[in-house]
Amino acid sequence: RPGTRVIELNGRTVTPGFIDAHTHFISGGFQLSNVDLRDAATPEEFVMRIRKFTESVPSGAWITGGNWDHELWGGLLPRSDWIDSVTQAHPVLVQRLDGHMALANSLALKVGGVTKETEDPPGGSIVRDEAGVPSGVLKDQAIALVRKAIPPMTEEEAEQALESAAQHALSLGVTQVHDMGGWANLDMMGWANLERYRRVHSAGRLPLRVYSVVPMSSWRRMKDYVATHGRGDDRLWWGGVKAFVDGSLGSTTAWFHEAYADDPENTGLTTTDTTELRNWIERADEAGLQVIVHAIGDRANDWLLKTYEDIVANNGERDRRFRIEHAQHLSQSAIGRFCEQGVIASMQPYHVVDDGRWAVRRIGPQRVKRAYAFRSILDTGAILAFGSDWTVAPLNPILGIDAAVTRRTLDGANPDGWIPEERTSLEEALLAYTAGAATAGFSDDRSGSLENGKLADLVVLSEDIFDEHTHDVGDVQVDMTVVEGEVAYERRF
Repeated sequence: RPGTRVIELNGRTVTPGFIDAHTHFISGGFQLSNVDLRDAATPEEFVMRIRKFTESVPSGAWITGGNWDHELWGGLLPRSDWIDSVTQAHPVLVQRLDGHMALANSLALKVGGVTKETEDPPGGSIVRDEAGVPSGVLKDQAIALVRKAIPPMTEEEAEQALESAAQHALSLGVTQVHDMGGWANLDMMGWANLERYRRVHSAGRLPLRVYSVVPMSSWRRMKDYVATHGRGDDRLWWGGVKAFVDGSLGSTTAWFHEAYADDPENTGLTTTDTTELRNWIERADEAGLQVIVHAIGDRANDWLLKTYEDIVANNGERDRRFRIEHAQHLSQSAIGRFCEQGVIASMQPYHVVDDGRWAVRRIGPQRVKRAYAFRSILDTGAILAFGSDWTVAPLNPILGIDAAVTRRTLDGANPDGWIPEERTSLEEALLAYTAGAATAGFSDDRSGSLENGKLADLVVLSEDIFDEHTHDVGDVQVDMTVVEGEVAYERRF
């Protein structure tokens, strides 16, 4: 065809465009310009980064984002008095990297009305000192006590965040994302994001594919929305609803059958009332929506698998593609049920190399053997879909693939892999980031593989990743990203 560009690969690899099956996409774009605490390795550095960031924003502006990890400095939780003296002119709410715990300074606690007398909300907890005074750390649903006071981002800010996120994704070879909504005002964020995506798409400015998911609490609204607007097109679609069973391992709010090894009075919590959640799942499924639920602890996963089984029995067979997001810590009996029940395990491999540094302290040597059980799940024949959980983890799929294949923790303590028997092959990891993720988002009829009749979404990698002389997959770079036959990103040499 005249004008066709011919690209000489010279031994490089072409793969289908990467599909990230679990992001908080617009929130991630917003975080790109916010305070970054991800690798703050000491309390002093944590405070210093926040202090420096205050110098770049107007007095009175909220400071959010963060993505801190207290395990980097030994597990001591931060406190509001660490940062009060350097944030006197700013309310602060900075989240732990898993989004299930956040630190508020004293000004933010005051604005949110959180005092010694404030009771823990259902599905959350306020960390307190020995006198019962809030320390500043809020877990799960307690975060909303302060978060509700944060002014919503303007439409201009939101669209800039979307543009930043999209360009970041394309530079990493990501041509499709499943957006699970944002951290702020969760019930509204998913819907606000969907409408933003529709506006940007209508203007011809959505440069990658998006599956926009909304909260399951609003399943009736989505049912009506689909009846009115359909389910979108191959650039932007909807029809999935998401909910949470529990919290996270790092915040000790993941729901387990047995107590935490380092917190013997605590088995975690349910962030949603299970009776209410079961009703939402059943009603959403009856409405023909895709059900997508977060479960991390073994008890949370067992409860959810049983609930899915019961609802299929009640509602009948169909191509529903139930998903469990994270599926991090499983009982032995749960592993085979994903395949048996046709449930998709939507997992994030980078969490392995991050959490693997300290997870054994949380749940002990026996339970940890079934952590991030990629190999065991694949061996049953279940569908495995990979994503990042950005901004909980880096968006880069190459890092996720490397984590799945090597399971080498970030601290270098496991050069042969943490729980190495659960490693995947390179091909399996690549399939989970392409075909598996496409199946999880009902886009496998048009994406996830390179074949006639499918969309021309592809990635050119800097070298042959299957060559035995490619020493470290994690060092491979994206040279080019193509969306629907058009070059959307090209690396400058």
